Amino acid sequence: MSASQQTETAQIPVTVLTGYLGSGKTTLLNRILTESHGQKYAVIVNEFGEVGIDNDLLVESDEEIFEMNNGCICCTVRGDLIRTVQNLMKRRGAFDAIIVETTGVADPAPVAQTFFMDDDVRAASKLDAVVTVVDARHVLQRLKDTEEAADQIAFADVILINKTDLVSKEELSTVEARIQSLNPYAVRHLTERCAVDLKAVLDRGSFDLDRILSLDPQFLEDDHGHDHHHHDHGHSHDHDCGPDCDHEDHHHDAPHSVKSISLTAGDLDPDLFFPWINQVTQAQGANILRLKGIIALKEDPQRYVIQGVHMIVEGDHQRDWKEDEPRQSRLVFIGRELNWDYLKQSFQACVVK
Repeated sequence: MSASQQTETAQIPVTVLTGYLGSGKTTLLNRILTESHGQKYAVIVNEFGEVGIDNDLLVESDEEIFEMNNGCICCTVRGDLIRTVQNLMKRRGAFDAIIVETTGVADPAPVAQTFFMDDDVRAASKLDAVVTVVDARHVLQRLKDTEEAADQIAFADVILINKTDLVSKEELSTVEARIQSLNPYAVRHLTERCAVDLKAVLDRGSFDLDRILSLDPQFLEDDHGHDHHHHDHGHSHDHDCGPDCDHEDHHHDAPHSVKSISLTAGDLDPDLFFPWINQVTQAQGANILRLKGIIALKEDPQRYVIQGVHMIVEGDHQRDWKEDEPRQSRLVFIGRELNWDYLKQSFQACVVK
């Protein structure tokens, strides 16, 4: 086995866990650290005390890593996430996956970017998924008050809509529609006290790109012969609004609203595509929360998988195209104030002539 294959198999999956204060994130972390789920997780928390872990559950501790009696370990970010991960890696046989908890109001982007930026960290670990916990009862108010709440939802691969027992069916369907409008690609789970099978949240398998892209309503429409590449999720269109509807920017898009766009094409010319994606992310990166895609490159038997956070993009060959799957390039952007028409036209310009 070559060295590169070795690091590939040895890369430890990392889950970034985000959500507003009071959303139930701590409940989920405590479940991970205490239940006998048979997996060993290393949990990196911002403040160990804040998480409120019962000291009786700690087995032994060295200066910053605490072992739990279900085999998981927990450590605190002291200063620098990269250094914390490197410290953790000294014990890499002791755990199967890493979970990084962000503070309540934090933007998850810098945490996610850490796993693209540092070579040592990248060699040892791979960003698996961003999981956002939202409080069904308060999320609509949070979305009115702050941009961070919208960013956390737009950023997610998996969303736990928690505390569903505290809202009515009608309120819940409004919340779901609003979340769907911000991020139609995330898997949603409805939970009470974060009671979800941990397998649904952790080690999703590298962003589960195939599932994300197959879900896109635009691709379903394409199957029926519509040339409809631009799918604009600026507002929900999956329920009727009554006169009391409190969706802000429902009928006209406010500039801060988060939207997603999907682009599809056939084989792309790598000499055009790579300079294009670099240019787009440099120019519009501040407004791009996430991008992900599967690209068919000219004369390349393998699918090229790409993902990015703001201006940082990384890509890698994933596997051979199967004989029965169409060689189709699919790229998804989630962000604010992105120039859809320009993105669509310039993406199409990368198609092999």
